Order: sequence, then C-alpha cells, then structure tokens
Amino acid sequence: MRFLVAIPVYNEERHLPRVLDAVARYTDDVLVIDDGSTDRTPALLRAMPTVHTITHPENRGYGQSLIDAFRFADERGYDWVITIDCDEQHEPAQILEFVRCAAKGKADVISGSRYLREHPGDSPAPENRRRINQTITAVIDQILGLRLTDSFCGFKAHRVAAMRRLQLDEPGYAFPLQFWVQCVRAGLRVLEIPVRRIYLDTQREFGGTLDDPAARLQHYLEVLLRELGTEAAKPAPAERIEPWRCSPCE
Repeated sequence: MRFLVAIPVYNEERHLPRVLDAVARYTDDVLVIDDGSTDRTPALLRAMPTVHTITHPENRGYGQSLIDAFRFADERGYDWVITIDCDEQHEPAQILEFVRCAAKGKADVISGSRYLREHPGDSPAPENRRRINQTITAVIDQILGLRLTDSFCGFKAHRVAAMRRLQLDEPGYAFPLQFWVQCVRAGLRVLEIPVRRIYLDTQREFGGTLDDPAARLQHYLEVLLRELGTEAAKPAPAERIEPWRCSPCE
C-alpha cells in the first residue's frame, strides 16, 4: 500500500517547519496544500523541493484543500491519504497507528477521535468548540446512525478508491458535514481510533462570521440539511467497526 500524508495549510509559517520535520520521520510522501497563504509559508515551501505542493492563488477553503489532496493521490496511484493539520494539534507519531489500521483492510475511512479515550497530558478543548462538536456529532448519530465521538477531527486516513465514490464540493470548514453524509450513503466502512487532544492555541480563529459560535453552528447545520436534501433516499447506517479491534495497543 502507498500512503500520502496531506497537510492543508493557511498562514502556518510558525508551525510548518516543525510539522514537516516530524512527519518526515514516518514517510517521504508528503503533500502540502497551501491555501493562498500571505505569510512566509510559500517561501518556506519553495525551500523544500522534496515536498509535493499544491498552491491556491487565493484562499479557497479547508474542504477544497482536502478535495484537491484526494485528487492528487488518485492521479498518482496512492492507496491511502492520511490528513493531518498543520497547527501542531496532532501527534505525527500516530501516523503509524493509522497505517497499521488501514493494513487490516476493514475500513475505508479511519477517523481520529480526541474524545474516544483520554491520553496523559491531553489539553482541555475550548468550550465552544467542544459544545459544537458534541451537538453536531449527536445530530449525525441520530440522522445517519453513524456513531462517531468526534465528527470534526482532521486527523484521518482515507482509502483513495473509496473517495472516488463521493462527489465532494463543500470548500469550507463545513466539509465534514457533507463528507459524513456521503460516506454513509456510499456504504463506506468507518472506524474511529483514539488520538491525542492537543490545543496549543485556544484563540485560533475560523475567520469572518464563523468566529461567532452561534453562526458557526448554524452554518454547519445548514450544510448538513442541504446535503441530506440532495437525495430523496433515506441514508442507511454505515457499517461500524468497534475501535478496540484496531487500537494502538492491540
């Protein structure tokens, strides 16, 4: 199996060198999607010729960065895409846990959960982020029967062949709402594994109206309802693989 680690970035000059150094310990196949950065991120990437790079001339959104990563991986024959954020909220050493789980062949999407199990030293999540996550996760469970514990974690492994079955076009931070609906409708096998919960900067912003928690929650719900309305058929629950079957300690 060929794995690509994809890292969406927007103005991450502060974190990018450390994240890339850490990821390089586990793979040589790294793609950075620079989503229109206006800081030193483009210059840093130009100095790293071994890192694959997609550059957006303007900010197109987190979801579009992931969509581009899936397309890149498909065109170049990768079997899996592991996405990891560039704000040091994820522990690159856990990339190996995603690889081990993927090798078992029992899932199409392996999603990290910051709430499935507590790790020593886990950070408390900002209250408004945790509350919105819990609300959306509960709604997804009720509507889709997808028993997630963390619907917004960006640390995931995606089977490239399975991503071809989806028609993703949500460009922004509401991308996970479209993603989960389509995963269920496509009958993809979804697995959650525990990952560390790390918040180094609890004041990071989403930008624009999404910085208001109420507006952000409303936007997420609107995207979810819109995606649910794209097909008349009622979605069937996706197959669930219990997390302990592919846990780091197995």
